[in-house]
Amino acid sequence: MVQTTNRFFDEVARVMNDAAGVAQGVRREFETLFRTQAERILRDLDVVKRDDFEAVKDMARIAREENEALKARVAALEAALAGRSGGAGGPSETAPFAEPPLSSPDLGGTAGPGTPTPGSSGPGSY
Repeated sequence: MVQTTNRFFDEVARVMNDAAGVAQGVRREFETLFRTQAERILRDLDVVKRDDFEAVKDMARIAREENEALKARVAALEAALAGRSGGAGGPSETAPFAEPPLSSPDLGGTAGPGTPTPGSSGPGSY
């Protein structure tokens, strides 16, 4: 068979090729427009970027580990202080950071149930 060139088919192939190029250009343009709009929306919402989030997450983990280490150190120092004083002191000597006893107005000014405060003659005295 003799192969002949048909001008019609050549033109159709060229038009299809040009149409494919135009379609790719439209796709790139749409992707660029979509990406720009998405970035603008995220910027307006003050959304944190992934790498910034990971950096803050690592900082929080390190701070948590340091906090645990400091808690253990304070506990060791309090134990050493309690051992040094021989345990013969009040709560302020054994636990320097302990909370004071609670007082309640409905208990007649007592520091606890049945414990009179200084200057009172007992529970229920006014």
